[in-house]
Amino acid sequence: MTDNMLDLPLDARPDPDAFVRAAMEWHFNPETGSAYWLERAKTLDFDPRTNVQTLDDLALFPNIVNDLRDVRAEDLIPQGYGPNPDVVGVYESGGTTGSPKRVVVLRDWWSRSTDWMNAHLDAAEFPRDVDWLSIMPSGPHLAGEMPRALATRRGGITFYLDMDPRWVKKVIAAGKAEEATAYAEHLIDQAAFVLQTQDIGVIITTPPLLERLAGRDDLVNLINEKVKGIVWAGTHMDADTRFLYMTEVFPAVRLHGIYGSTMLGGGIFERIRPEDDDACVFDPPSPFITFRVVDPETGRTVKYGERGQVVMNHVSKNMLLPNNLERDIATRVEPPAGQTGDSVADVSPVTQFEDEAVIEGVY
Repeated sequence: MTDNMLDLPLDARPDPDAFVRAAMEWHFNPETGSAYWLERAKTLDFDPRTNVQTLDDLALFPNIVNDLRDVRAEDLIPQGYGPNPDVVGVYESGGTTGSPKRVVVLRDWWSRSTDWMNAHLDAAEFPRDVDWLSIMPSGPHLAGEMPRALATRRGGITFYLDMDPRWVKKVIAAGKAEEATAYAEHLIDQAAFVLQTQDIGVIITTPPLLERLAGRDDLVNLINEKVKGIVWAGTHMDADTRFLYMTEVFPAVRLHGIYGSTMLGGGIFERIRPEDDDACVFDPPSPFITFRVVDPETGRTVKYGERGQVVMNHVSKNMLLPNNLERDIATRVEPPAGQTGDSVADVSPVTQFEDEAVIEGVY
């Protein structure tokens, strides 16, 4: 059994502390918890079912994301889903800071997450009943699965390109910038063929590849003629570049960003803002996903308007990933009414993470 709170849609606002207690019971009850968390609990110096009573208590947990590099995928699935859980997929991080980390996404979380994102696209006045072009990582990456789900639910089909962002990061790290450039241009050539031959209404891509699309006048004209919306995700985009795209390069196309990662379990669209507001703010669906923006040296929460490193909690029936120090820095923003935790703006990567240089590449 599970508390009905864990089955609520992502736009619900249950009491965050009661929600956390329900999640602790689910993930650490021997009848419902995953093999991973039931075993990991033996190494903790506290009892999650007893000592984790509030959202703030999630800070008691160690950051366990590195365990996700080699843990058996089946051991991440809560036993409460039964012997035949509906698994959407096993998805991997980009491998920016070492070997990839893996998460298992189950149908109930996937359905509620895409429902929430679709509602946001409607609010942002993105078109329905149009086809999408996805210039995003393929293979084991969650970012490649998301466009298909969104387009299908919105009445369109998705055209894909093959993309291996790890190869680009590998050749950049090896000092072979010309190979990375050639690969990126190869992707844009494929995108051009789809745009020339199909009725594409929405493009989802990364800022580095959007920059290359914007560098080809023929494609800029084609996009302004055909495309109604562009979603950017995967790497950061600075405010000046966003403003240039919105006002000069693609003035007739809606531009909307996503802050997401495999560890988040999906993506968070930017806050819908007034036309004269250039802030790019992301409001997570709390208490399922919550942020804190902290000083990386002290771990203390920074003041609103100050920059710090993002700490993320994912708490759902599908997955428990608490107290995860992300490889991103952001400006701490006051959340909208009813949201727990921080909102974030102007997200960008740290330069070093876990003693590794952070290379964005094309994703």
